[in-house]
Amino acid sequence: MSFDLQPRLKGKLLELRPLRVEDFRDLYAVASDPLIWEQHPANDRHKEQVFREFVREALESGGALIVLDSMNGHVIGSSRFYRYDEEKSEIEIGWTFLARSHWGGRYNGELKQLMLRHAFNFVTSVIFLVGPQNMRSQKAMEKIGGVRVGSRRDALGRDSVAYQITASSWMASPLSIRYTDARGKISSLSATSSTTERPTTRDGT
Repeated sequence: MSFDLQPRLKGKLLELRPLRVEDFRDLYAVASDPLIWEQHPANDRHKEQVFREFVREALESGGALIVLDSMNGHVIGSSRFYRYDEEKSEIEIGWTFLARSHWGGRYNGELKQLMLRHAFNFVTSVIFLVGPQNMRSQKAMEKIGGVRVGSRRDALGRDSVAYQITASSWMASPLSIRYTDARGKISSLSATSSTTERPTTRDGT
């Protein structure tokens, strides 16, 4: 079964949909804040020409999603599914950023919940790559249950810290349980993509 790299997903706080060319201006209004990138390996991504290249690559990847605030529909960030490996039953989630107005845990938590729930319909393992100096993102990964599993090179060939979340560990984690009712269904998250409505029964350990 082929991985649906660009689903439409909806939670209480956020909506995710495929990134489009016409989203550039709204997305750059968020990304132009230098403080978003200060610990990131690409710390010049707040510059318009650099960000244009980022968006071009995102569109070409076929897995980029734009993140909207459900309350007002405003663009607040982006994320991406990439490097799907059917043989390993693995996908990476990355290239994620959110507006600083939406930092603090709740929004990043729901973003990861939506994307993980979708991913585990297709794979048993999700990998996140974080820059070695990006302590803020490393702490955020640990907060949502990511387990450090060594290092890997990212798509640009840079050494990165690798974190893994498996289907079984995520379903047993407080992050997932908080959004799961007694019948084992995700009660506060929904998806407009039909592929995400199947139960996630595969075990990643």
